[in-house]
Amino acid sequence: MKAWMCNAFGEVPQWVDAQDPVVQPGQVLIDVAACGVNFADTLILQGKYQKRPEGPFSPGFEISGTVRAVGDGVSHVKPDDAVMAMPDWGGYAEQVVADGRLVIALPAGVEFNSAAAFQIAYGTSWFALKYRADVKPGEVVLVHGAAGGVGLTAVECAKLLGATVIATAGGTDKCQIARDHGADHVIDYKSENIRNRVREITASLGQPKGVDVVYDPVGGDVFDQSLRCVAPGARMLLIGFASGTVPQIPANILLVKNVTAIGFYFGAYLEQNPDIAQTGMAELLERLKSGAIRPMISAVYRLEDAMDALTAIRDRTATGKLVIDCRPNR
Repeated sequence: MKAWMCNAFGEVPQWVDAQDPVVQPGQVLIDVAACGVNFADTLILQGKYQKRPEGPFSPGFEISGTVRAVGDGVSHVKPDDAVMAMPDWGGYAEQVVADGRLVIALPAGVEFNSAAAFQIAYGTSWFALKYRADVKPGEVVLVHGAAGGVGLTAVECAKLLGATVIATAGGTDKCQIARDHGADHVIDYKSENIRNRVREITASLGQPKGVDVVYDPVGGDVFDQSLRCVAPGARMLLIGFASGTVPQIPANILLVKNVTAIGFYFGAYLEQNPDIAQTGMAELLERLKSGAIRPMISAVYRLEDAMDALTAIRDRTATGKLVIDCRPNR
């Protein structure tokens, strides 16, 4: 098969003829149709992700495609079924094996690109906001990086949960994207002070003490400003550190304001909570099928051009979700 393979952390992946994967018990072998692109793809290549492959590997955490074969013990899908899956890595390739527990049959009407663009970004936001932060109707949620692949889904998911959403993004165009996807208020962090604007907005909403929930995939100064514009009892969701700076949380502020800092790593959460994982993914699939959520796919790349997609993610020039079409001869 053709694949992008990385031989050592820190090296640039190479476009190669790779060995076809072999299905093992409990696994599913999938002909990859599409693969979602995530910021974490850049981290695993550097050896900075939570999971570290041993030996040559291909990036790519969320895929859709057609089942080629199933291993012993797998009965919920069969060859030729259309599925989506979340392998530990390996999606930048024409074939991949995935843990059968994380392979889900696609309902009729859900196409491959949407399925590949949807799992990690929407899964992260839905599980974090609903199951970890317990967002309630009427609460005010502050979403950072709201025009990016994950932040944009947080805007949509928070609105589905009945929240009022304040979104931050950089520049007029990105702010408009957040607004178009349901944000009630938008802050341009390039020209406005996040802390001051949040306080102004929440005061206008009759909640002068600040926001109830912060969804932060950025970290750094964004986190520091957020901590100073939250209401007593607020919950701060730590999703990632796209800024490159991991915040050092002043515990005295958490104590005085009774604020809860909640770490959320989607992959580990699925493994630790399999029953909730099945329920939550079923909820999301139903909303995808009905059109209640619509992945914003801003660009689709051929597999051989996958490094261009990674560059756009690393340089933060992408809006919405990027997808790689992994089907040969298309």
